[in-house]
Amino acid sequence: MSDSYEYILKTEHVSKRFGDLEVLKDINLSVKKGEVICIIGPSGAGKSTFLRSLNQLEKITSGKIFVRDELFLHRENDHTVDRLPADKQQELLLEMGMVFQRFNLFPHKTVLQNVCEAPLVVKKEKKDVVEKRALELLERVGLADKRDEYPSRLSGGQQQRVAIARALAMNPEIMLFDEPTSALDPELVGDVLEVMRELAHTGMTMLCVTHEMGFAREVADRVLFMADGIIVEEGVPELLFCSPKAERTKNFLKSVL
Repeated sequence: MSDSYEYILKTEHVSKRFGDLEVLKDINLSVKKGEVICIIGPSGAGKSTFLRSLNQLEKITSGKIFVRDELFLHRENDHTVDRLPADKQQELLLEMGMVFQRFNLFPHKTVLQNVCEAPLVVKKEKKDVVEKRALELLERVGLADKRDEYPSRLSGGQQQRVAIARALAMNPEIMLFDEPTSALDPELVGDVLEVMRELAHTGMTMLCVTHEMGFAREVADRVLFMADGIIVEEGVPELLFCSPKAERTKNFLKSVL
């Protein structure tokens, strides 16, 4: 896979409407390979919708999405103007792993089976190859000893770490995290953040919608502050947290820090 591109992911003038409600307004973002970007802001800011629009869980109303400098999708007024062929789009979408607020594990499958499922079914990989990778990933997230357990016997934090291993089992180029700790009890948050921290240190490209300001401050290369469907301000963590320019950012940080 060639790395001869400037941006692994880019959006231009992305907007999203649900009926009369415009939840994303002219979002422009360029992400370099290996960058860790944390997206913060109040509830209803459009953060999760933006993340979901990147991997087509939400169809944008207007704008362009590029993957590796190649036009992935161009839509205007809810109509597709241009796009990659469906098979090429699918190929690129498989390279975006996503971890949700809710863990969405298969309750009738063991931890190991949950992690193996997508590579076996979607990518048609060989079982022995997939199981070896799955066991290595479970080791990495600290759950190798839970391989034969069912999700109902795990804590929320453990389930979320399984969900991260499951996303990584597809060998993604980009990981999208949609408030992965917001459904967890406070004492379970640390283990999940530690796995994400370790992942960031390996050079994985990551976009994280998060309420964990300490994590964003420590791990992000850039922090975006979103409110009312726009990127109000962005910058390196030290600047954004210590000397935000926009009044909206200042007020938000004052209320959460």
